[in-house]
Formats: sequence, structure tokens, C-alpha cells
Amino acid sequence: MRIKKEKISTEYKMKYSIWYHVLPFLSIGLLIAVWYLGSSSNPMIFPTPNTVLRRMIELSQNKLSGYTLIGHMGVSLLRVAVSLGLAIIIGVPLGVLIGWSRGVRATIGAVFECIRPIPMLAWIPLMVMWFGIGEKSKIIMIFMAALMPIVVNSYTGIKMISPLYLDVGKMFNASTEWQLLRSIVLPAALPTIFAGIRNATSMALMVVLAAEMIAARAGLGFLINRGMEVFDVSLVMSGMVAIGVTGALVAVLTNFIERKLCPWNRSI
Repeated sequence: MRIKKEKISTEYKMKYSIWYHVLPFLSIGLLIAVWYLGSSSNPMIFPTPNTVLRRMIELSQNKLSGYTLIGHMGVSLLRVAVSLGLAIIIGVPLGVLIGWSRGVRATIGAVFECIRPIPMLAWIPLMVMWFGIGEKSKIIMIFMAALMPIVVNSYTGIKMISPLYLDVGKMFNASTEWQLLRSIVLPAALPTIFAGIRNATSMALMVVLAAEMIAARAGLGFLINRGMEVFDVSLVMSGMVAIGVTGALVAVLTNFIERKLCPWNRSI
């Protein structure tokens, strides 16, 4: 009887596992169907998926402002990668220090909490006035947008550690603060830190578009802005689809890295 129940339970789990793998494709199919329905009334204002796909193929074969569509995606991704890398290198240690040390939390943490509520768009005029409209201002804008969620999630992950974990670590001869931080606190906080990195990636992709719309000769934001200037709706939507695909690929990559670094986190 017990074996039969286990067999039914296994079949039930397999059935629902297959269903959850099918659902994403059904939702994407529903989105495309709604897109077709919405574009049927006025294709000039709201191009059909076929029109946008043809335009993306055309952009992949012919250069616009010196780059194909793949080239523009690469330029935007490079800006995001550099800024996000700097934000991780600076933000994770800063967040860990704020969460771990009461002295750092009372000084740097207080300053950070004052700066954090300021919207990223409010910094754009200052970045342009201080650093011009070149590559430096774009990198700094994206870096600042990515830094905030990384720092917040890093110190939140540290503060959420149960004191019981620290007591167990001390029982097993983790006597110094560095040993506790390295062996107990950081592994337990890693899932929360990665959640911040995922949020930072989304923020970086949003801000890179805003930065490239201000003044740029390449990038997906440039494509969208060029389409707006000449009223080329299919070009605008091609850039939007490209940034969506780019964001999805980056999310898959981030999730893969998290699985490798946090194999104990079953919720991934």
C-alpha cells in the first residue's frame, strides 16, 4: 500500500513538473496572440510581430550607425557588465560591513540611507554636468543604479542571520569574527545577496537605456531613440524586444551562477 502511494505521488509530481515547464511557453504564446490582436487595428502605430521580426532580421544584416543589432546589444551589454561588475565589487563588501559592524552601520550606513531614496533619474543632470555626455557618465549612472540594491540586500542578508547560527559556529571553534563571517554568515546570506544582484541587473538594464537615449552613437537605447526621432515604430519595438531578450539571457546566466555558488538553496 505504501509503495502504491509513493508511486502515485511520484507520478503526480512528474505530471505537475512537466506542466510547469510548459506554462512559460503558453504564457509567451498568449502574449504574442494579444500582440497580434492589438496590432490588427492600426499596424502603422502598433506593428505586428511579423513586422518587428522582419525589422530585427534587417537590422541584424545591415548596420545602423556602424553596428548591426547584435553589435548594439553587445555595446549595451558591455556597459552593463562593467558597471554591474564594479557595483558587485564595491557593493557586496560595503553591504556586508554595514550589516556586520555597528560602527560602520552608524556612519556609512546612515549616509547611504540618506542617499538611497533619491531616484536615479534625479542624478542624470548632475552626471551630465560633471562628466559630460561620454562613456564615463553612462558607466557611473548605471553603476549607481546597480549599487543600491546590492548594498541593501547584502546588509539585509547579514542582519537576517539567526544568532543561533553564530552560537553553533562558536561551539565548533569559530572563535574570531572573520571565521564566523567566512564560514557561517556569508554562506547563509548568499541567496539574499544574489537576489540583490538580480535586482541590480534589472536596474542596470533600465538605466542603460535611459543613459543611451541622452547621447549615444550605439546601444539599444540609441536604437529606440533613433526610432522615436524618425517615427519608426518598428525600430523602437525592435529595440524593446532586443532588451527583453537580453534581460532574459542575463537572468538565466545569473540564476545558473547562483545554482553553482549556492547549491544548498533549494528555492532557486
